[in-house]
Amino acid sequence: MRFSVPAAILSIAVAAPALAQAPAYDTAAPIAFMKDLQTGRVLFAKDADKRIPPASMAKMMSVYVAFKLIKSGEANLNQMVMVRPETWTRWNNQGSTMFLSVNEQVSVENLLHGIVTLSGNDACVVLAEGLGGTEANYVALMNREAARLGLKGSHFANTNGWPDPNEYVTARDLATIAEATIRDFPDLYARFYQKEGFTWGKTMGSGQAISQGNRNPILGKVPGADGLKTGHTEEAGYGFTGSAVQNGRRIVMVVAGLPSFGERVSASVDFMNWGFAAWQNIPLGKKGQVMGKVAIEGAADPQIDAVAGKDLFVTLPRGFGMERKTSVQALPGLKAPLKAGSQVGWLTVTMPGQQPARAPLVTPVAVEEAGIFRRAWNWLMSLFG
Repeated sequence: MRFSVPAAILSIAVAAPALAQAPAYDTAAPIAFMKDLQTGRVLFAKDADKRIPPASMAKMMSVYVAFKLIKSGEANLNQMVMVRPETWTRWNNQGSTMFLSVNEQVSVENLLHGIVTLSGNDACVVLAEGLGGTEANYVALMNREAARLGLKGSHFANTNGWPDPNEYVTARDLATIAEATIRDFPDLYARFYQKEGFTWGKTMGSGQAISQGNRNPILGKVPGADGLKTGHTEEAGYGFTGSAVQNGRRIVMVVAGLPSFGERVSASVDFMNWGFAAWQNIPLGKKGQVMGKVAIEGAADPQIDAVAGKDLFVTLPRGFGMERKTSVQALPGLKAPLKAGSQVGWLTVTMPGQQPARAPLVTPVAVEEAGIFRRAWNWLMSLFG
């Protein structure tokens, strides 16, 4: 049975089409990845599964673990952490720094600003020691979360991305960390990842406050940009994992291996602008909207409504033909009883030149099992069509 679907507001995970059907794009970045989070569609991938040094982009996982501890109540933003002399000696002049002082008491909130906005290597280790006891314990939490999130090509050896042969990531995995941070901790993400600058520490001699700007290359340059993290080492080159949202549509992007700061800026801005300009999300229906009917064996009612379990969209190249067809297929072997919200079928969307996409459909109410007399009646009615 085929059903037409009005253009309303919904969200769908879409199978990627053949490369020739996607909008053409080229980037100077040796490694690049882009995903539309509203639909789950991968828009671009270039060596996205190659293992690379993460540089400071590893700090996204450090922050993810801290956010999880805060959300669970095992840590809080007002918690104070002391800067150990040994940690200060090791990290006070190693790469990017928050300019912490020996024996200084710093809140978890300020350390997170020091990591996210200033990319402080010292802030990462101090936070890890405060929340995990030792950096090694905290790294173990990072790798545990990496496994839970399904990262297939990444392993962390420290909290700040300092070069280590045992630390590596992939662009696809970096995008997954970014997506998980935005999805799992939206309030904390908004609180920490959008700051244009942060002030901490004092200069030697004059004692002036030290203010540093956020290195995010798309912040203020791409509408809706609000995260996430840059990275740079001699081995890794210049990289960036970023996100922006426009009209409810959020994109996550990764570029890595660029040769200069300036090329990271231009590549990041151009890449994100292309993602929004070259692609569009087409609404298919609203959460709870009836998309068709399916048969349930043994149910009191032989046909039940199959509804959208969430808002559904499909991602298409901008300017692509709007002709599409939809159909509803029941899951095989459906039998009563069923709980409300149980999946009962698929909405399949076919479009010219694109691979089919589908989204799960659910029952809006519990499906009760028919009594013996109701079953007999349903069987009799089926004989007459």
